[in-house]
Amino acid sequence: MPMPNGILLVDKPSGWTSFDVLAKLRGALGTRKLGHSGTLDPMATGVLAVFIGKATAAADRQLDHDKTYEATVRFGLRTDTGDITGTPLQTADTTVTAEALQAVLPRFLGEQMQLPPMYSAVKINGQPLYKAARKGQTVERTPRPITVHGLELLRSPAPNDFVLRAACSKGTYIRVLAEDIGTALGVPATLAALRRTKAGVFDLADCHTLPDILAAAESGALAENGWILPIETVFAPLPALQVNDGVKAHLMNGCPTSHYPAPDGKYRVFDKDGLFLGLAVIKGRVLRVEKLFCERD
Repeated sequence: MPMPNGILLVDKPSGWTSFDVLAKLRGALGTRKLGHSGTLDPMATGVLAVFIGKATAAADRQLDHDKTYEATVRFGLRTDTGDITGTPLQTADTTVTAEALQAVLPRFLGEQMQLPPMYSAVKINGQPLYKAARKGQTVERTPRPITVHGLELLRSPAPNDFVLRAACSKGTYIRVLAEDIGTALGVPATLAALRRTKAGVFDLADCHTLPDILAAAESGALAENGWILPIETVFAPLPALQVNDGVKAHLMNGCPTSHYPAPDGKYRVFDKDGLFLGLAVIKGRVLRVEKLFCERD
């Protein structure tokens, strides 16, 4: 049975790059048409949404790019990569208390500018920063706007290790946030662990481990067990619009429909039988297709 178009939620294991996961799944799913949204560092685990087939076109169109992480920050150590996989640059014999940490966390809430780390995939003059970093080079970078929506202390599993829950905008580097919190406390800091628990509309509770996915693919169950979510799942925040056959024909042929009785805005569009057609926009009572995700008749 051919693999359906849709979205597969993977609980990425530590030690794998996001590209490693796609490479493994291409063989298991029997398709090269895969993509993902929101790269995770190799040491990080958690939500990685993999888009299959026609769903790959939805990855860059999703409305909610916010992320939530559980990050273990280790105080008393700073590395060249900003996490424990890197080479130590500074150590300090220090004791950070929960009370001291709680006192500085509010400083990091809201809109702010963040300097991308050298060990990142951000490209300067067409070259990823991490390639320059591996050569011992430092490249001039421009701070980027980010938003930290929430920052909460969850627990302390060991002295000077604190687990924070961070809800933030796309493009936020938690490694940099950890180092900046250390700076506010006057001590070096690095990221000891990172787990993404939410990415846009996708939650960790709905993810599946890579071994389970591979086993389901091998047995043939993956195409039928409901793990591959419908494409329209990523557009859940949009209102739904059900159209008749005449309007459907217009949409399928790229023709506008005038005098459409609905408010201006973007919609998920379904036909009269509930088949997801794609996205459409209404402006001035004119309905126009934005992107089709269904097969043409």
